[in-house]
Amino acid sequence: MGCYNSAVVNAPAEKVWETIKNFHDLSWCKNVVQKVAVVGSKKGNEVGAKRVLNDAFHETLLSIDEKEKTFTYSIDNGPAVVSKDNVEGYVGEVRVFSVSDNDTAFVLWTSRWKSAKEGDVAAFCNPVYHAILKDLKLYFS
Repeated sequence: MGCYNSAVVNAPAEKVWETIKNFHDLSWCKNVVQKVAVVGSKKGNEVGAKRVLNDAFHETLLSIDEKEKTFTYSIDNGPAVVSKDNVEGYVGEVRVFSVSDNDTAFVLWTSRWKSAKEGDVAAFCNPVYHAILKDLKLYFS
């Protein structure tokens, strides 16, 4: 069970990574994320950092790897099918790869979960990730 979304972004991978790696800063994603509430004292690049997106999605940074340009996070609670009462073990992963052919970036956003009691988690999440990646492309256009 999972989601797979990707985009080619018209900017070097290092620049894209610098933009998206701060778990607490989604200013580049204005059409999807209107509010980021930082929870706790961890910085946005520290494992264990927590945030609440749009007063709905409660998330925790699980790992970050500067060299590999990747981070993972959990959705701890949220609306509808991604609520803690419905989904178990939701983990998202974001990776940025260099497209050496033309100095752009390939961004891969995947997620997986152990189980869901009801509803189609992928049908709920895929349009969100698609919109986030669209915002990322717009940010660099």
